[in-house]
Amino acid sequence: MIQSMTAYARIEHKADWGTASWEIRSVNQRYLETYLRLPEHFRSLEPVLRDRLRKRLNRGKIEVNLRYDLNEKSDSELQLNQDLAKQIINAANWVKNEAGQGELNVVDVLRWPGVMSGSEQDMDALGKELLVAFDAAIDQFIEARGREGDAINTMLQTRLDQIVEQVAVVRGHMPTVMQWQRDKLTNRLAEITGELDPARMEQEMVLLAQKMDVAEEMDRLDAHVAETRRILKKGGAQGRRLDFMMQEFNRESNTLASKSISNDVTAAAVELKVLIEQMREQIQNVE
Repeated sequence: MIQSMTAYARIEHKADWGTASWEIRSVNQRYLETYLRLPEHFRSLEPVLRDRLRKRLNRGKIEVNLRYDLNEKSDSELQLNQDLAKQIINAANWVKNEAGQGELNVVDVLRWPGVMSGSEQDMDALGKELLVAFDAAIDQFIEARGREGDAINTMLQTRLDQIVEQVAVVRGHMPTVMQWQRDKLTNRLAEITGELDPARMEQEMVLLAQKMDVAEEMDRLDAHVAETRRILKKGGAQGRRLDFMMQEFNRESNTLASKSISNDVTAAAVELKVLIEQMREQIQNVE
């Protein structure tokens, strides 16, 4: 199963301490790019999150958002480092006495790094809960990519069927086109006065047949259809391979259009190019 690079997932995790929600969204990108938006006190999770994304995703621009709300009743109890607070107060009073001015702001003392602290153990446990919820969000995200990939696969299979139909149309018209061109050339040569070299005439007929022959292009288009179906059946990260196949399809359709001497064949060549372009646009979203 192929996967789309465009998807969205959201997981909300509720617990006694509050609520956290993960949001993951992505758009197409040539390589894997990850952008994380986390609350400041969960920045330590970034390496772990990036590693988990790399292990499960191959391409796409991935944006991850974490929203986190604590219940007031469940906030971790703040702890006061009394020794450090006393040292800061004593130092502030000494500076005040030496300067002969200034006031001691108690709030500034409490804001001093290390004076007030929460429970690190509670934050570690909370981080583990958030990672479990993040894994669930990735699962949901990959499922969404898969559903979108199924829709793309259905569209591509339909276009491949239509390409096969156009190849059959060209093959069906070629005998008539070849005979028409031979008759036209024979009639024109018959109008030419003078002695004609039979060997030269045969050589010209062979060259004309070679220029008009599109059997090789038809065989290659059939082979490209079979290979594209094989890639789609294999699934996984196949976006680059599929993009390469579209280049091969384009090459054959261009050659077919350049050899066309019939309105029917020209119309088929144009339709092929339209189908190939429709496939190429969708493949840009395949992982």
